[in-house]
Amino acid sequence: MGVSIPLKDQSHTTSLTRKLLPYTVYALLPIAIFRLYFYPLPFPQPSTDQLPRSDQIILSASVPSSSFSQEKIVNEAPCDYTNGKWVHDKMGPLYNGTTCGTIKEGQNCIAHGRPDLGYLYWRWEPRRCKLPRFGPNTFLQLLSNKHLAFVGDSMARNQLESLLCMLATASTPNLVYRDGEDNKFRTWHFASHNITISVYWSPFLVRGVEKSKAGPDHNELFLNHVDERWGNDLEQIDMVVLSIGHWFLHPAVYYENDSVLGCHFCPGLNHTEIGFYGVLKKALKTALKSIIERKGTNGKGADVIVTTFSPSHFEGDWDKAGACPKTQPYMEGEKLLEGMDADLRNIEVEEVQAAKEIAKQFQGLRIEVLDVTKLSLMRPDGHPGPYMYPFPFANGLQERVQNDCVHWCLPGPVDTWNQILLEVMRRWRFQSWVEE
Repeated sequence: MGVSIPLKDQSHTTSLTRKLLPYTVYALLPIAIFRLYFYPLPFPQPSTDQLPRSDQIILSASVPSSSFSQEKIVNEAPCDYTNGKWVHDKMGPLYNGTTCGTIKEGQNCIAHGRPDLGYLYWRWEPRRCKLPRFGPNTFLQLLSNKHLAFVGDSMARNQLESLLCMLATASTPNLVYRDGEDNKFRTWHFASHNITISVYWSPFLVRGVEKSKAGPDHNELFLNHVDERWGNDLEQIDMVVLSIGHWFLHPAVYYENDSVLGCHFCPGLNHTEIGFYGVLKKALKTALKSIIERKGTNGKGADVIVTTFSPSHFEGDWDKAGACPKTQPYMEGEKLLEGMDADLRNIEVEEVQAAKEIAKQFQGLRIEVLDVTKLSLMRPDGHPGPYMYPFPFANGLQERVQNDCVHWCLPGPVDTWNQILLEVMRRWRFQSWVEE
């Protein structure tokens, strides 16, 4: 009966394996941490009816292995943030009307005495993945040493002020520039990460003359020329969020190549009525073309986001109580995306897709749509309504009371837009890391 003696080579191999194992773990650990930090694992959910797939924001949740191709990321679990449902959330918002000092007075619903606070406790749940809670520190890290600009109408400002409140929970924004009535042009600086965030009032994106008491009673738009109030600053902007829509519904005369193209709702003027759908399309095309030409050709590049149209929820006269009386979100299937809301959203999505194709020939130029139309449509409870003014019923129910059923309470559903914005930025950072 013999005794088994280990062979010398076998002992050497075992020893070598033990020596190499820690180095292998150390090599893989940074990759694993990077992936989990910037790209959390998805939670698959059943799929039902959806918006057309060509119109969705598809973000990959796949994990790159050590042998992945740098030219392709396999989309094992595409994440569609445009389709989903609102579910009750006990955690509530990151901030409130008293902890954030940058909320526009008209959207500070809590401070203005809105009695029902249930609208604060809902979160958007996409069908096929999990939308992580907003991480202010992550956003600040991704945006370090950059300039982010929100350009557009009051919805752009609404989204900006939401983002400032969310980021202020981790770092203090300092107002360094202010110009124009109603704070239409402002700039903040986050010293902790050397970040600049600006807002530019530009409700048409192109050059425009707004109606006024002293001038014409309609807007004038020059569709071939970008609004240089923000266009001239593109050189120093690294990321831009565009948001337009509601101002195109107002009476206007349109110019193209310095000649009258037509008008919208202009009785008494000898111009052809052409509506506003095609005009919005031209204005967005001009804006995106200007960004591509100025940021793509100089080699510096830029990140461009177009936030889609946000529907209003008027159910009655704007100056009577109960104009937007809902206190809960619509359930899935209860409210369809149709009519003007769907048309404007589709125009914006189509223009972004066309611009993305053009931008492919320029390095460092990325364009994406932030498709928030459907999720916003399902939140009729999120508007200030009569609480755009402080305590509107302090003296009892008034016959006439002004309502805001367009903008969003802060905090409110608009915070979700910035949650998705952060996921787009994470995806972009992940792609950059892969390409490197």
